[in-house]
Amino acid sequence: MAMTEPVAAAIDGGFARPVFEAQHVFRTVMEAMARPGSVHPVATSARPPEPMTPTVGAVALTLVDHDTPLWLDTALAASEAVREWLAFHAGAPLARTPAEAHFALVSGPAELIALENFAQGSQNYPDRSATIILTVEGFRDGQALLLKGPGIETETVIAPHPMPRHFVEQWKQNRARFPRGVDLILAGPDAVACLPRTTRVTAMEG
Repeated sequence: MAMTEPVAAAIDGGFARPVFEAQHVFRTVMEAMARPGSVHPVATSARPPEPMTPTVGAVALTLVDHDTPLWLDTALAASEAVREWLAFHAGAPLARTPAEAHFALVSGPAELIALENFAQGSQNYPDRSATIILTVEGFRDGQALLLKGPGIETETVIAPHPMPRHFVEQWKQNRARFPRGVDLILAGPDAVACLPRTTRVTAMEG
C-alpha cells in the first residue's frame, strides 16, 4: 500500500546522523545564547516539510521532545505534514495555547501574537517560560537593533527580518519581567542568533 504524502513526509527529512547533528546544533544554540546577537552557522541535513525551514527543523529536533509541549503558529499548525514530521521525529505534544508551551515555532514573525501570551515562568521557576524560535530571512536587512547586557562586551548590532510587530517595545516589557519572560532563537536560512531575556534592545535611527 502506498503511503500518503503527509506520512511519507513525516518519515523523510530527519537528521542523517541524529546524535552528531543534535550535538552540533545544541552547542551552536548554547553559544549563541551566551553571546546575544552573534550569528552562528548551522549545518544540518534536516529537511522538514514547508513552511518549516531546515534551520528551524534542526533546532526543533535538538531541543524538543515528548516532555516539552510545542506551540505552532497558524501556518505551521495548518500543515498536516509539519505536524506529522514533528510527531515522528521529535515526539513533542502540541500545546493547546501559547501559555502551555515550552517551545514555540514561528514561521511568520510579523503576524506573531504578543510575547506576553507565552509562558513567562514564575519568580521561583523562571525556567518554566517559553523559548520562541522565529524564522527570519536574514540578520542584516531589518531594523538595526543595538544590544547590550550579559554576554556582550560593550554593545553589538543585529538587524534581523522579519520581526514581530512593535518588537522593541514588546522586548522592553519582556525584560522588565525578569527573571520571568521569554527567550528568542532567531533561525535564519543557515545560521542562528539568540536574544535571551536579559538582553537590552534599542532601535537604532537611520
